[in-house]
Amino acid sequence: MKATYNPGLDGVIVAKTAISEVEGWNGRLIYRGGHLIEDMVDRTFEETAYLLWYGALPSAEEARLLSDRLVEARPLAGAARLALAGLPAGVKSVDGLRTLLSAQGAECGGQTPSMADAIAITAVVPTAAAACYRRSQRQEPVNPRPDLGHAANFLYMLTGYEPDPIAVRLLQAYMVVMADHALSPSTFTAQIVGSTGSDLWSTVIAALGALKGPAHGGAIAGAAKMLADVGSANNAEVFVMRTLAGNGRLMGFGHREYRKYDPRARILRELCKATSPEFYAVAEAVEKITLRELARRHPDRRNSTNVDYYASGVLARAGFPPDLFVCVFAAARTVGWTAHVLEYINSENRIVSPASEWTGPYPEARERN
Repeated sequence: MKATYNPGLDGVIVAKTAISEVEGWNGRLIYRGGHLIEDMVDRTFEETAYLLWYGALPSAEEARLLSDRLVEARPLAGAARLALAGLPAGVKSVDGLRTLLSAQGAECGGQTPSMADAIAITAVVPTAAAACYRRSQRQEPVNPRPDLGHAANFLYMLTGYEPDPIAVRLLQAYMVVMADHALSPSTFTAQIVGSTGSDLWSTVIAALGALKGPAHGGAIAGAAKMLADVGSANNAEVFVMRTLAGNGRLMGFGHREYRKYDPRARILRELCKATSPEFYAVAEAVEKITLRELARRHPDRRNSTNVDYYASGVLARAGFPPDLFVCVFAAARTVGWTAHVLEYINSENRIVSPASEWTGPYPEARERN
């Protein structure tokens, strides 16, 4: 039977998973074990990682042991420090992160994907990201602190100062809601690489390459720039109408899966409302007018607010510059990437190799003598 062509693999099921489920028609994101994302947001990042990796929420002792393993794997190895020193001036943090992960994996990574590698990669991503950003600012890297949790330590390594509790709360909530999202493009990229028998570090580096694209993780910075261009809530109506009249794109709206409001966006929206009133005033005004106009112009196509829209407000209030937005996303999603790769190779273990539909000419038939 001839395969059906589905651009972008739209609607094509390529894997089975118990890690997370996007129930788009109902506006729900479900984490492993039937946990709604709304019920996870007050959990620590470490607890969330344990759930996605092992399939259940940890006991106090299990959470402590995982935290200890993360702390142990935080420092940059010698190869990664050399790579950091060799980064060119002005390099984007996400490109530096990719380089440092490659060096760290070359020195510390195993050849066979393992939970040990999943923990090691997750532990070092914030260290590498913070170091890359500080180098771009001509500052020395800050060594991780073993007494701080995963989110708090990320903020500490960024500035060298004791992290603000509100910033820690915002970062932790962001990382929990972004830890996994079914078979997103970057997760599928990781799974493809893992299916070839490659090592886990390579799967994450490949996933990072997919994440940095403006249609994926890079969309957060696009939404941030748009809202900065609006300036104030009073400019919202004019900005939205002018953008739509010129067939421009309003960043942070519409999603391939969700037909209702993205539940992650709702969580981040409330966090912005509570902690970033100036940002929220502009974002709410633009959102209200945009949703009104999209519903009026496209009544047959639901375009709700997606997670990118309010993410920039949360990350900015936590203290991250736009150059680090993709890196923070990666620091959260590394858990999902590694969980999916390990799940796939321990179940299907079949190389991912989809077919393509030939659109070129066929050679003329030749008679054989």
